[in-house]
Amino acid sequence: MTWWFSNVSILSKRNQRPISRRLSVSTAEISSWDLPTILCHQIVKIKANRNRLIEQSSYFNGLLGGSFRESYLDHISIQWNLETLMSVLKFMFGYPDDVTRDNFLPLFEGALFFGVEMLILKCKIWLSEVTSSRGLGSMQIQLYDLIRIWKFGLEHANDFIPELCTSYLAKNFMWAMSCNSFGDVPYNLLLSCIKHSQLTVDSERHLCDALQVWLASDTERSESLSSPKGDCMDILKQIRLSLLPLWFAAGQRQCCYFSKFADESIDNVLGIMKYPCTSSLTALGDGDLCHLRIRLTEYTKKVDLSGCPQFKPAILLLSMLPLSYSMDTKLRETFEQSSINLEHLDGDQYQISWGLWSTSSFDAVQEKCPLLSEVDLTVDISPVIPSQVSIVSSCPATMQRISTVNFGINNYPSNATLSYMSRPLLSNITKLTLEGRIDVSDSDLQNIAEFCVSLCYLNLKGCTSVTDAGISVLLLRCMELHSIVACDTSFGQNSILALCSTTPTVDNCAASQIEKKHSQSLAYKLQTLHMGGCKGINETSLSELMSQTHMLKSLCLREIQLVDNALYSFSGSSLEMLNISSTKVSDAALAHIVRGNPGLKCLKARDCHNLFQNESKTQGGEFPSSSYSCTELFFELGKTCKLEEIALGWGLSGFSMEVLKPAIAMLRAMTVGLGGSLGHDVLKLLPTVCPFLESLILYYQVISDCIIINIVESLRHLQVLALCYCLGEISSLSFKFSMPNLRKLRLERVTPWMSSDDLVILTQNCANLIKLSLLGCRLLNSDSQQIISNGWPGLISIHLEDCGEVTKNGVASLFNCRAIEDLLLRHNGPGIQRNFIVDAASKMPMLRKLSLDLCDASEGDFEIPTCEGEIMPKVKTNRVKYPEGWELIEPTLSELQAKMREAENDPHDGKRKCEALWPIFKIVHQKSRYIFDLYHRRKEISKELYEFCLEQSYADRNLIAKWKKPGYERLCCLRCMQPRDHNFQTTCVCPSS
Repeated sequence: MTWWFSNVSILSKRNQRPISRRLSVSTAEISSWDLPTILCHQIVKIKANRNRLIEQSSYFNGLLGGSFRESYLDHISIQWNLETLMSVLKFMFGYPDDVTRDNFLPLFEGALFFGVEMLILKCKIWLSEVTSSRGLGSMQIQLYDLIRIWKFGLEHANDFIPELCTSYLAKNFMWAMSCNSFGDVPYNLLLSCIKHSQLTVDSERHLCDALQVWLASDTERSESLSSPKGDCMDILKQIRLSLLPLWFAAGQRQCCYFSKFADESIDNVLGIMKYPCTSSLTALGDGDLCHLRIRLTEYTKKVDLSGCPQFKPAILLLSMLPLSYSMDTKLRETFEQSSINLEHLDGDQYQISWGLWSTSSFDAVQEKCPLLSEVDLTVDISPVIPSQVSIVSSCPATMQRISTVNFGINNYPSNATLSYMSRPLLSNITKLTLEGRIDVSDSDLQNIAEFCVSLCYLNLKGCTSVTDAGISVLLLRCMELHSIVACDTSFGQNSILALCSTTPTVDNCAASQIEKKHSQSLAYKLQTLHMGGCKGINETSLSELMSQTHMLKSLCLREIQLVDNALYSFSGSSLEMLNISSTKVSDAALAHIVRGNPGLKCLKARDCHNLFQNESKTQGGEFPSSSYSCTELFFELGKTCKLEEIALGWGLSGFSMEVLKPAIAMLRAMTVGLGGSLGHDVLKLLPTVCPFLESLILYYQVISDCIIINIVESLRHLQVLALCYCLGEISSLSFKFSMPNLRKLRLERVTPWMSSDDLVILTQNCANLIKLSLLGCRLLNSDSQQIISNGWPGLISIHLEDCGEVTKNGVASLFNCRAIEDLLLRHNGPGIQRNFIVDAASKMPMLRKLSLDLCDASEGDFEIPTCEGEIMPKVKTNRVKYPEGWELIEPTLSELQAKMREAENDPHDGKRKCEALWPIFKIVHQKSRYIFDLYHRRKEISKELYEFCLEQSYADRNLIAKWKKPGYERLCCLRCMQPRDHNFQTTCVCPSS
């Protein structure tokens, strides 16, 4: 580029592929420069004002205003990137370009080279503003840009650039770890980021996961771990091992990158758990205790403490305090005095001491985490629901005394674990999850309603201690709520009235007034409503509620007394998730919902026996029967929906899958239940039709080795695989392929051939399991315990039933699975020691559910401690209280039950699925007819015993219900009512004998 001075000429020769060779322009016409045209020339001559160049640029000041020979020339030649130079010149002459992530580096480099201080300042301001942005929506820079900028700063010794880049990466680490270029982050940048005081992560587990991904992305990094002095080993040492979930730490024993730290992490976690909940800061030790501090910054939006029982109040308090506070001896003494003998203080004394605790810690939360809006206090992802459990121990879990004291908040008794919810400082919480917390009471809900005035989302699933009245009070006061998850609670009539509270009666109201009133009710604004398993709901109130929920996106009505009227009353059009499993809805009602909600992404309709039988269940003829058949319903689904999750049974067939193809191309989860029949060809093509499946659960399907091998090899993202009571023959060949992403595996009555050697192969190919369920593996022995504990040390759930002699010699090796939360051991050999429950509670600190059978007890019974204050897991033992008269019918039912097991385990080679099911249907018919005749015809058993048999599944309730109807008295099975199982709808295909 040539410059003319006084005017000065600049000559540039950097364009490599010009359209024309030479062009002359002037800065006097800079406002009209056509940059695309200029950049197409190889040589560009620019006429510029000498004085302006000298004033704006130290480079030109030295070159043109000094003693260099160029100061006497009327032109100079500069070799530089033409586009960058033109941008620098435009800035110098008053027409600056905006700084963007694309031009920052060349613009800043040009500004540094030519010494344009104002442009340097502008670039610095831009970078400072960009790196101080919060949230993904405000991000103007990508991770690969950040890496380039950081490297540039190091090369040019600009300290402020690496500092800003490190700070930005630390504040947005959760975003960065999800980027494809995360593996390209340089070691020094990552190390500086992890050590940065503003490192913001949801949990220490997320940080550990990110570092493992980073290590795995480069072979040299992985190899450096073999050296104790390797750089990568230093970066792993930054992980705070005491803050990892126990299941995660145990599972890392199998990880080549982290195995050296796994045992240390487990020991640290178990060591902290030994301290009582009321332990003081002194118990944690001296020093800054950084290894025990949760990473909380002003940018924290979410804190995930799930699976971390080691987080005692003292650790939470420590994390809230500034680092200097935890080192201050006097302040520590103040907190010590406030928390002395917390377990032994009465209610009034406790109010004072806990007040100091909570004020100090949660004032700090408000100040240090102003963006905190979501709290998740889930303690058990699968709580024991009383309505679903008929076998319980005589010793329920005993809560500590701390849970019954008064906290002095408006005189509401409250649990210590939830008392902070009664602080007005947390009024900005909008999402609260209390799933599985059986210690939550109505008073806790009152506190939440009073102080969490901005609450929008509430999850009470499995909170069995709250009442319908308590829930309704909260609903009346939290008018911002738009999402309620209340499955398996006492949610009922009062709660529904609260949701519809502002709705007037239909009489004497114009339609417009009704709609206006509806829009003022909480029900009208609801986007999520889950009330599955709630038994206190009647049809009338449910229909009224459905008529007002116009904005619903997610609806769960499983296991409630749902009939068609309620679904016909639903007028919304935004549903994305619908769960009607185990209800009495018909295909016509379901078709009505599908037609009106084309955005449906998740449909769960398992165990709906009334589906696809062309019977409308409306009452009183209010709604006419639809002409929809199951085929037309599937056509509607295939035409209008793009499903991501589906769970169906009755009516699902190979033909319906063909019709559903357009809707299931992006399917992530699929469950095929009883009544569904996909067939060999459809199952073989399933990975092709649904290539993105992450969860596949099959009940009563005909499977083979080629089907399973194809699924395992093709579905590389599969995380959940369940094969339950499937027919056909599979062998060990099905599981000799690597499934590194598989997290949950259920094999129930499908692998009777499985031996200890097969189990070893399974641990090698499914190395990352966290949940395992095996049923009917009768060749397993006591060695299987050690194979399981060594192969899957991070398991959180183990179900072993009817698995040979696994517990014949007692239970010992399974105790090495320290993170177990749910343990089921039944019919695996009578060797379980009497004190097993006590040992399990002490050696498995995460254990919440324990299921045993007395027939496996070596001494005929188990010792269940009753000492006050000791927290025990929920224990289920096979100790049923049978109604009077049971002893008279037990022999017959036991004999039929044994025949059922034989029918399930019989080989099915060469048989069609319907032929293989005939013996099972026959026995179901025999058991049901036996109970039916005893009660309805012969009047030989009581109603209590009759209902008991139905509840315990000794008889098919739905089949008996059909027998009561005229014309169905001799119905052999429910499948005989489906046209596909008849010869021209006249003769059942089931054999007569």
